[in-house]
Amino acid sequence: MLRHLIALTALAATPAAQDPGPDQSMFIDATATALPAAAQLHALDGVFVDVDRDGDLDLALAVEGDVNRLYINDGTGRFAWRQGVFGTKAHDTEHVRTADFNGDGWPDLVFVAEDDKTHQLFLGSPGGRFTDASDRLPGRSEGNGLAVGDVDRDGLPDIVIGSSGAAKGDGQELLWLNDKARPGHFVDATATHLPAVRDDTQDVALIDIDGDGDLDMLVANERPPSRLLLNDGQGRFADASRRLDLKVPMETREAHVFDANGDGRLDILLLNLTSNAGKWDKDPQARLLVNDGRRFADETADRLPPNRFSSWGGEVVDFDHDGHPDLLVGAIDVPGFEPMQVRAYRNDGAGRFRDVTATAMPATTKGRAWSMDVGDVNRDGIDDVFIGGWGTQARLLLGRR
Repeated sequence: MLRHLIALTALAATPAAQDPGPDQSMFIDATATALPAAAQLHALDGVFVDVDRDGDLDLALAVEGDVNRLYINDGTGRFAWRQGVFGTKAHDTEHVRTADFNGDGWPDLVFVAEDDKTHQLFLGSPGGRFTDASDRLPGRSEGNGLAVGDVDRDGLPDIVIGSSGAAKGDGQELLWLNDKARPGHFVDATATHLPAVRDDTQDVALIDIDGDGDLDMLVANERPPSRLLLNDGQGRFADASRRLDLKVPMETREAHVFDANGDGRLDILLLNLTSNAGKWDKDPQARLLVNDGRRFADETADRLPPNRFSSWGGEVVDFDHDGHPDLLVGAIDVPGFEPMQVRAYRNDGAGRFRDVTATAMPATTKGRAWSMDVGDVNRDGIDDVFIGGWGTQARLLLGRR
């Protein structure tokens, strides 16, 4: 949910794009002219980051079953694939995050992998070049969730990996603290800093959820229940999951933490599956847990549109520019794993969301949508959105007034 603040340039810098038609969509689908064509790629996640420090946002992709990719922005929001940046070996990569881990002023990238358990760390350098420093990561795991942040408040970003191997006797979340004596190297603090719990985690969010100045942890689990861990200020976490009002078993794929109703407290959105592309199992309804200051109450029935599709990813973005966070929600029909159109939910300003897909989204946004990211790629002062895809073309949507 980081927002990138980029200097404004003329609207003429916007790349040519597919016209969404007369419906006055909130986005222009620029995919055909702005992203490399890769209709069969499993681009499960992407992060906008200015890797070459030229003032525009580039795009790093986490690719399942292939080599991870770096797309370089030409300054107007058109991206070109710089091949070979992350080596030549394919991995089962699920997510990517960015931070300056070694404190040299250049953005670095960390990737997390599932089946082959090969997590990767790449250190940035001038010109948007990267050095493989994966040997600095202290272990392997069946990883899915990934988050970075300074959990022990020493000024250096740390790494949390959510593990998904509970059925195989694994599944312990991992906490790797950045070594202050050697920034960009990591120490495994899992045993001393995290509860010993076997999870099937798909997402991790690090955010100060209780307002005490340190980063807490929301763990979104494929096998119920999801969990809330509170930081003691030194990077040690204690379970506070009793504060989550989890009314039904959920196969949660992604979690977002934001102030939905404008009361100054952070709320929780859980995006869910009925199953991982199998049979109908659990209710895939997205869930909104509202923070009342003591607990997170499930107010989904009053605040979110009903859904029966499964969702592998979404994003929080104020697409109507009214100062209130709206939602984009990926949709896939399960059973069947059939592509569907990405949904747009507009916030009424009080945390109640209405499905405005028909008027807000270009009709081209149909696919197996995965994780998303937000940033101003064409420097017009308006948020744009990357939408990952599983075996369907990843998409770039340009925001417009």
